[in-house]
Amino acid sequence: MKTLKVTAITALFLSLLTATTYSQSQRKPGALGRAEYVEVEPNVKLHVTDLGEGKPVVLIHGWPLSDAMYEYQYADLIQKGYRVIGITLRGFGLSDKPGGRYDYDVFADDIKEVLDKLKIEGATIGGFSMGGATVIHYVAKYNAAHVSKLALFGAAAPIWTRRDDFQYGVWTKEDVNGLIALNNTNRPQLFENFGKIFPANETSVSPGYGAWLGGIQAQASPYAMGEAMKALRDTDLRGDLKKIKIPTLILHGKQDKICSYDLAEQMHAGIAGSKLVPFEKSGHALFIEELDKFNTELAGFIK
Repeated sequence: MKTLKVTAITALFLSLLTATTYSQSQRKPGALGRAEYVEVEPNVKLHVTDLGEGKPVVLIHGWPLSDAMYEYQYADLIQKGYRVIGITLRGFGLSDKPGGRYDYDVFADDIKEVLDKLKIEGATIGGFSMGGATVIHYVAKYNAAHVSKLALFGAAAPIWTRRDDFQYGVWTKEDVNGLIALNNTNRPQLFENFGKIFPANETSVSPGYGAWLGGIQAQASPYAMGEAMKALRDTDLRGDLKKIKIPTLILHGKQDKICSYDLAEQMHAGIAGSKLVPFEKSGHALFIEELDKFNTELAGFIK
């Protein structure tokens, strides 16, 4: 009798196991089967937001944010039938934070690796602030591989720091050296200082938005922040502007205190056939200060 009970229990267990296995094998996956992390070199994985279906739009964040900054662009573009791919650069957000180089060459190589692995073609690629400089370099270095259009949002280009032959922008190399020193001694103060000049004025970005952005930037590696600041300080992309042959949209705040509007005018002059759209009410935070206009201009350009 005991043997019969054991046999019955065993049979019941096996039937349940078989049913569960069959159920899982027959179940339609809930996910789209896309990786949230993409390895770009040994021991370095980047976080990728990959949502929606349709024509691809690739977005690169600014310093010291992550791809999470595009939350309200993702929502809009997905509803309009696009696939959005936000890449968080190494050292920031949820991406790996290795030691080593943090410059536009490395960032461009990482973007190329991600787009290679995702097999993206004909995308619109956009970048904000340092991300704008990064996508300029990507398009120039790789001859617009995987992409057909370029969008720049408050881009830190073609040069972020003033010099003898480039009297535009608001920062000198000495200013940026001071920012790097503050990053290495009092990073909360650096965040506070940038928070004050990020919007056009004290009321153009709500406290809620400010807290949200603060939470994103706090995820950045202090080391990566300092090293990327050196790239912002030293890189000259004027030669890259001449290599851009794809349709280009430039969105820029007229009251930007971090990447002043005269930089946008220089990019517009340097990129043949580009379109410059001023955001009269915005500072550097144009993607939330004039959210509806930003999303409308971007979606119209993609279409």
